Amino acid sequence: MDLTQALTLVLTFCISCLILFGRLKSFWSRGKLPPGPTPLPLLGNALDVRGDIVNRLMKLREKYGDVFTVYLGSRPVVVVTGYKLVREIYVDKGDDYLNRGDIPIWIAFFKDYGFMFTQNTKKWKELRHFSLMTLREFGFGKRSTEDRILEETKHLVASLRNTKGSFFDPQQSFGKAFYNIIFSLLFGHRYDYKDREINTILFYIHETFFTVSSSWGQIYDMFPWIMSFIPGPHQKLSKVLKNISKYIYSKVKMNWKTLDPDNPRGFVDAFLIKMEKEKMNPNSEFNLKNLLACTVQIFFAGLETMSNTLAYSLLLLMKYPDVLAKVHREIDDVIGQNRLPTLQDRSHMPYTDAMIHEMQRFADAIPMGGPRKTTKEVTLNGYTLPKDINICPLLTSVLKDPSCFKYPTEFNPENFLNEKGEFQRNDAFLPLAAGKRICLGESLVRMELLLVLVTIMQNFDFKSLVPIEELDITPHVCGLGNFCKPYRMAFIPRHLEIFSCQL
Repeated sequence: MDLTQALTLVLTFCISCLILFGRLKSFWSRGKLPPGPTPLPLLGNALDVRGDIVNRLMKLREKYGDVFTVYLGSRPVVVVTGYKLVREIYVDKGDDYLNRGDIPIWIAFFKDYGFMFTQNTKKWKELRHFSLMTLREFGFGKRSTEDRILEETKHLVASLRNTKGSFFDPQQSFGKAFYNIIFSLLFGHRYDYKDREINTILFYIHETFFTVSSSWGQIYDMFPWIMSFIPGPHQKLSKVLKNISKYIYSKVKMNWKTLDPDNPRGFVDAFLIKMEKEKMNPNSEFNLKNLLACTVQIFFAGLETMSNTLAYSLLLLMKYPDVLAKVHREIDDVIGQNRLPTLQDRSHMPYTDAMIHEMQRFADAIPMGGPRKTTKEVTLNGYTLPKDINICPLLTSVLKDPSCFKYPTEFNPENFLNEKGEFQRNDAFLPLAAGKRICLGESLVRMELLLVLVTIMQNFDFKSLVPIEELDITPHVCGLGNFCKPYRMAFIPRHLEIFSCQL
């Protein structure tokens, strides 16, 4: 054995001892945390949650109760389940759990820039407040955004009509529509569906979310210190994310060159103007790195989740044609065929409203929610949790809570209807979390789902490529996000003569 090999062996042994000591130290302090499966040195509970991590955690709940501890690698995480306790995390005592939890796979790329994954609470508050106020100025939740969505929906319906009843995977078409809605809010304009860059970016974003939600992404989050050296699909993430960032940067430069401070076109222009105002402040968070990170993060949140949710909804409607028939009747009675839907129609369409809520509940887009950290020592369900402990509010346990929903594991709009057939709100409807860290685009999501989905159903019947009984509505992967399995369908126009007058 030469000297280099000996030094390498000694160094490896020392590092292993340090890691093992850190693990044992965390075991000694385990008495303060809720019970859970016994973790292995270095591995933690990786074997207990391998594969379908969400269902594995739900199984552990059956054994250890509504609050329990798992070790994701060397990281202890307190898993919180059920509506009552998750609401306590998000709302009732939200400030005690306001800090962002560890997400190594995202932290490795964004490096604490932007507002979505930063663990700097001051930065998060400042950038999120600015982003929310700015997007509201450009129509978030207002009539102007409704007009943007309806205008884009016309292009989507025209695109679907051009398929002429052929079978295809609809998710990319949906992605293009949501791409343009969010792009217009960020940059002030839209792109034609034939633009090649759109297809490339949509592919990159889907691959990123899919990989992060897969077993590879879960293993990376448990063992980031070693997975960066192991080959696998996760190694492509950095390159893909860099390509997305380069694309966003090229669009930001275009806006920068044509910027008119008196007439901002969207979020990016407003951020650039703010950067100019604070250029003499060395501590300002309004810099190019935060602009790019915020824009990429908003882009991610506004695209993949929405296109996947809409794709999931059409799959469910084909699986349950009786539900689709009832919605079609309500659309015909309330809206008819001579105009596009509006947000005001919602209150007159209780079954449709219930169906959209039920679709979000059943699709369960982000089953594990967003990880949090305690801001101080807290007491939860009789347990004392230290400051800075990772918390996982398991959203899927709320959306499928049998104490809150009549049909927790089924797709049934009656989960949101009372005995009179009227729409009934449910406090456990938390598909995008709740409280101060609720999804920035929550109001936009509600608008998009109503206007886009209702317009599609107003114009089309749906035809499955396979028999209804063969349609699989179980999630494709189950981690950060739930994805519907790929499928092919045809859009059959309901009224051939109507749409041309709406363009």
